[in-house]
Amino acid sequence: MAPFLSVMCLASINNRLIDMKKIVLASGNAGKLREFQKLLSGCGFEVVPQSDFFSENVEETGLTFVENAIIKARYACAKTGLPAIADDSGIEVDALNGRPGIYSARYAGEGAKDADNNAKLLQELDGVSAEKRTARYHAVLAFMRHAEDPTPILCHGTWEGVILDAPRGEGGFGYDPLFFVPTHNCASAELSKDEKNRISHRGKAMQELLQKLSASIN
Repeated sequence: MAPFLSVMCLASINNRLIDMKKIVLASGNAGKLREFQKLLSGCGFEVVPQSDFFSENVEETGLTFVENAIIKARYACAKTGLPAIADDSGIEVDALNGRPGIYSARYAGEGAKDADNNAKLLQELDGVSAEKRTARYHAVLAFMRHAEDPTPILCHGTWEGVILDAPRGEGGFGYDPLFFVPTHNCASAELSKDEKNRISHRGKAMQELLQKLSASIN
């Protein structure tokens, strides 16, 4: 994976994407907002939540992470007149044939909290042996310059792990307390913010996005 691009993007992206310095994050998820602000803070971008402009969430009618990311980014652009980044992400568990997948955020039902989703995942994996609890996070980013952008920038990052049989750690959000990271011998929720941003699915997708943004203006 390419190293963090903060130095490069400071020099090139800032100077030539003046109109894109404020970007709307098409999400109401506070955890995602913190991660995006952290990841892009060194590049001169101001990431603002969609709640600064509108309160409703667009219906996610897609059947893939890619479709839903585009739907959300396009809606945020149309509502705000600003460039937008949308993230559609989730966890894929092999023993569950890929579930929760695109339904990760609402796995336990509409309005479910992280603890509810984690509890349902543990319930469905009850009795499944450790070697069969393999899983991976997916994150698809869609960057749209405007609502009618015909060529949104799409980036995809993955992160391999194993589902624990009980939560560990206090950090992160979503399924992080259950997501064991073999390379670091800990749960995602036990990682520092900087380390998680460096190795996570979202961090990988963001680095790809920064590379593509830089390439598009050079």
